[in-house]
Amino acid sequence: MTVRLIRSIVGLALTSAILAVIMYRLNSPLAAVFELSVCSGLISVIFVTTVSFTQRISNEKLAIRRKERLLRFWYLPIILIAAGVLLSQHLLVPHFSWPVLEPAKELDVRNVLWNARHLDLIGQVVMLLAGALGVVVLFKEPKK
Repeated sequence: MTVRLIRSIVGLALTSAILAVIMYRLNSPLAAVFELSVCSGLISVIFVTTVSFTQRISNEKLAIRRKERLLRFWYLPIILIAAGVLLSQHLLVPHFSWPVLEPAKELDVRNVLWNARHLDLIGQVVMLLAGALGVVVLFKEPKK
């Protein structure tokens, strides 16, 4: 609710940390750890890095960029409408089969992570690697 981006980022990090505490208090420590590490940590770092590299542009340049973007992506509304029509006609109905996970019988975090929640762990690793790669790409200087 603020105009300053850094204050918004700090607010997001604090809100995420509070949500992690609430998750922990509701006996969901794994979700709390993931929330704290990804949202409060990684996403905030990426946002601060991005804000530090951005510069304000003039209104004229902004108008030119908007026109270029409209010309470059003119086909996207057509694709969106076609996908909506196909989905509404049930022509593209995805058939997912989710594995049935049994509740964890042990309370050991290692067994829960590697046996029952391995997809969550893989998702966490992918998110951390994507964030690290994004920061590397942001800091990379072009060759002259």
